[in-house]
This record gives sequence, C-alpha cells and structure tokens, in this order.
Amino acid sequence: MGFFDSLNQDTYDRQYTDGYLLQRIASYFSKYRRELIAIGVTLVFFAVTGAMIPVLISTAVGMVDDQSAQSTLVIIIVALAATSIIDYGFGWYRRRIIARVVGESVSQMRKDAFAAAINRDMAFYDENKSGKVVSRITSDTQDFANVIVIFSDIFVQFFELILLTIILISRSVQLSLLLILWMPVFVALALFFRWLARIVGRQGARAMAAVNDNIQESVAGISVAKNFRRETMIYEEFTEVNLLSYKVNLRRGFVLALVFPALNALLGFTFASVVYFGGQAAIAGAIEAGIWYLFIQSVDRFSFPLINLAGFWSQFQQGLSAAERVFALIDAENTVRQVDSRPASMLKGRITFERLTLEYKPGHPVLKAFDLDIRPGESLAIVGHTGSGKSTIAKLIARFYEYQGGRLLIDGQDIRSFEIGSYRGQLGIVSQQPFLFSGTIADNIRYNRPEATDAEVEAVAYSIGGGGWLETLPDGLQTDVGERGARLSMGQRQLVCLLRVLLQHPAIFILDEATASIDPFTEAQIQEALDQILAHSTAILIAHRLSTIRSADRILVLREGEIIESGSHESLMQQGGHYADLYNTYFRHQSLDYVENARQQLGTA
Repeated sequence: MGFFDSLNQDTYDRQYTDGYLLQRIASYFSKYRRELIAIGVTLVFFAVTGAMIPVLISTAVGMVDDQSAQSTLVIIIVALAATSIIDYGFGWYRRRIIARVVGESVSQMRKDAFAAAINRDMAFYDENKSGKVVSRITSDTQDFANVIVIFSDIFVQFFELILLTIILISRSVQLSLLLILWMPVFVALALFFRWLARIVGRQGARAMAAVNDNIQESVAGISVAKNFRRETMIYEEFTEVNLLSYKVNLRRGFVLALVFPALNALLGFTFASVVYFGGQAAIAGAIEAGIWYLFIQSVDRFSFPLINLAGFWSQFQQGLSAAERVFALIDAENTVRQVDSRPASMLKGRITFERLTLEYKPGHPVLKAFDLDIRPGESLAIVGHTGSGKSTIAKLIARFYEYQGGRLLIDGQDIRSFEIGSYRGQLGIVSQQPFLFSGTIADNIRYNRPEATDAEVEAVAYSIGGGGWLETLPDGLQTDVGERGARLSMGQRQLVCLLRVLLQHPAIFILDEATASIDPFTEAQIQEALDQILAHSTAILIAHRLSTIRSADRILVLREGEIIESGSHESLMQQGGHYADLYNTYFRHQSLDYVENARQQLGTA
C-alpha cells in the first residue's frame, strides 16, 4: 500500500484542473460585481500603502544624520503613521466585504450541492454512502470558503511585490537583480509543495467523509446496536476509521510542517546575500545607507508573497480539493435518462412492460424480455421468493432505475417522455420500511399535499375505523412521531403512510408491504385504508400478507425475473404450482381457517 493509498475515491469523483475550478468558483461571485469592484479597489490601495511603508522608513533612515532635513523627517514620520492607519482601514473594510460575499456564495454552493443530492436517482445511493454525501454538503463547502480569503491575501501580496520591485529597481538595479535571482528557487519550492498539498488535502477530505459516514450510520442504527449489545463493536469500528483519519491527517501535517522551515532556510540565504553585497556597495559609496536598509527591509516583503503562496497553499489546495468534491457531486450524472419532459396530468394508470430488460450490474439481468400489462384501476399483487424481481418492477414504475432494453409505457406513452417530477406526482408509494419525517402525524399525512386543510386531514384520518386508532395516541393528529417515526409502532407508521397516499388520490399506487408482525386490529385498519386506495388507483402490491393478496384483482407469481403463474387466489391454489407452495409455506398460517383449526387442536389437546 502506498503512502496515501489508505482511502479510495467515490465512484462519481472527478478531477478538475485548477483553472477550471477557479473559473467555476468565479461563477458563484458573478452577481456580486459591485462588491467585487469595491474589493478590487481596496486591494489596490492596501497593496500601495503596504509598499509605501518600507520606502518611508528607508527614507527616514537616510535623513537621520542630516540636520537640515529634520522637519522633513517629522513629516515622513507623520506620513508613516497615517499610512499605517489607512492600511488598517482598508484591510478591515476589505475583510468585511469579503466575509459577506464569501458567506453568501458558500450558502449558494451548499444549496446547489443539496439540490444535486436530492435529485440523484436511487442507483446513486445504492453505490455511495449517504454520510459521505453529507460531508460534501457541509464540511467541504465550508473548506471552499477559505479559498477566496486566501486568494485575496495572495493577490494583495503579489500586487505589493510588483510595486516594490519597480521601486527597488529605481534605487539599485544590481541588488534588485540579486533578489529576482532568488525568485525561481522560491517558485520551484512553492510548486513542489503545491503538488504535495493537493494530494494530502484530497486524502484529508476523504478521511473526514469516512468519519462522518461512520458516525451517521452508527447513530441511525443505535437501537439495533443496543438490542444486540454491540455498542463496543460500533465504538471499535469508529475508533478504526477515526485512527485512519488521524494517520492521514498526521501525514498531512508532517508534509505541511516542512513548508515554513524550508522556506525560512531559503529566506536566510537571501538575507545573507543582500546584507553582504549591499554592505559592500554601501561601503564603496555605490548606494546610500538608506537604500541598503530599504533592500534589507524589503527581503521580507519581497519573499513573503512567495512564502505565503507555499505556506498557505496547503489551505488553498484543501479548498480547491473541497470545491472539486462538491462540484463532483453537483456534476454526477443520473442513470435515469428522460427523452422528453411532457407533463403527466390526469393519468388513467395503464402500465405496460414490453420486452423490458434490466441489469443492475452488466451481464446480470434481473428482468429479461419481460412482458406485463396492467389495466387501469386494476390491483396486481406480486409474490415470489426474495430476489425474484418483485421490488424491481415497482422501482421501475416509480422511475427509480433505468432499464437497458424494451419499453415501459404509461397510458401508452413512453415513461421516459414524462417530466419526472410531474409523473411522480401521480404516484403514491409506501415502501417496505415506512418512513416518517420529524413532526406531527398531521404533518406527515399532508406531506405530499402541504396545502391540504386541517379538515381534509381529519376526514382522511377518521375515515379509518372512525378514527379509533388515534385514541391510543397522546395528542391525536398532533402527536409528535419522533425521529423517523420512532414513537409509533410499525403498524401505526404504515397506517400514516397509507393515509398520506389516501389524501393524495394517486393514479398509480405502489405498496412494498412491510414484513413486520402487525396485530390483527392494526391489520384490519391497514386493510381498510388499502381498500379505499385500491378503489381509485391502479395498484402494484408487493404482498407479504394474505389479506393484501386476496384483496388484489390479480396475483402475479415471479421466479428469477420471470412470470411463471398468474390468476386469482382460488385459481392458483387449484393449479397446485409455485403459488400453492408459497401459500402453504408463508401465508397459510395467516388464514382464518388455519387459525380456527389450530385453536380447535389446542382445545382438544
């Protein structure tokens, strides 16, 4: 393993040139032209005042022994004090404007990154951990802010360097050339550290993303960890990834710690050469003592921009690496591709698969030349063993994944031709793990219709069992569900998700039914809500409960992505095929006949 090979890049990572990154960053500041002009003016004045200070000091030094110039010396001292005050004023004003402009630009970049994250398709999150995505939106956007501040500092210093160079050449060409000869050495060293800092900056960001991802996953699954008493294990996993981050950043610190010692050593040689050759020139009378002092004083200001370029380059490159990671998230391409953007309004709900082929991984088809026609208003229950393709069909209809061959038609129109947001607005989906957002039950019911009135929400909630299910909750519809709905039972969560769909009145309903055990009372309420939805929607039911299967108009039996049986419950049972085996294995114990027979057997025992 190489020195920096501890962390791998994400699948969607890209590498951009510095020029492109700076151009992309500049686009976020284009609307702040007035502020940027003000910043530019202050930068110029700040550089001018900075260059004037050593000139005034050296002039004053040259007048110390001249009694006739004492009044002029006082004026120079006053001018020096005024220049220092002006220098401070311009610096404060510049920082104030930069802080506001950078803050607003970072906020916009964070919005763009978050918008990109929520617009990525499901295939993206199958391959990339959400914690690392969060790190790009939060940590990396903040690191990017440092780029602009550092860039403005370096710009001031280089402009000051140009002015000072002109002044120095006018005083002594020989000593100016001596200083200029040292510049390629400083630049070469700066470029070396630039290359090294970019590598460690990128690795440091990846290490922090790995830590954030581990923390998020551990906190999200803390209940499972406690159930199995695995707190020690997740702590050890965190310790391992945290140690990796520590090692990466230790290496990064080791590299960056070389910057200033190397540059200061080089600066020492520069000082020595100016002191020696300048002293020889002053002794020979070629230059005045004040000019010699000006060159000695200017060594710092002459080399400081180059030292800063290398010393701050670590932060500059870290900021560019952070921007690179954010732009990679923004530029990541979805696998789901639309060919048109027509609005999907008032769908009837006919769904047709024509010779459709889907591969999650190349060469491993989940569906192959798959045909299926679902009539408008029909409810279709899909059963089969795990991996048979049940959820895949639902995810294709929801347009979560891209298929590689064939066609998927909605009301006779290619699903790829609909504007995806408009199309999904016609769908009602309840996933296998019903998810609730923090807030009240009422908030979650109206999630897809925020404009729904309290009366509409109450009407939907009380349409199920007369609202009896709300009596078990402390505050009825205003009960806080907690994080991810943790304060509700699984059955209550699923019921709230169904009510959310019921309020929506979707054209197509998809239910990936939860496998958790639900008491008969809650199951009856869920079935009541389900019946109301099925009465007005085309429904695809990934069924795990017998009551759901029997409520469907048609049952589809899948095996390895192929339809092997289709029909009603009674007809399929009479065939005695795969469905009958599934029923006897998974569903028979849920039937009333089975329960009654078991009860009678217990009574006679």
